[in-house]
Amino acid sequence: MYICICNAVTEREIRHAVDLGAHSFHDVSNDLGVAACCGKCKKDACRVIREHKAGLRDMRALVSAAG
Repeated sequence: MYICICNAVTEREIRHAVDLGAHSFHDVSNDLGVAACCGKCKKDACRVIREHKAGLRDMRALVSAAG
């Protein structure tokens, strides 16, 4: 799904940026241009970042518990 219409940035691209090391909205914005124009997508971009980081933490916890 498109999160930033102005710069055609998708949810998948934001998640991938986090996978590659983006730690914050500022990092994602610098990498992808999210919210660089109108800024209406900032809330949704932050949500995607937060949810993806939480999912990664959960996955790491499961791997640690199993290993």
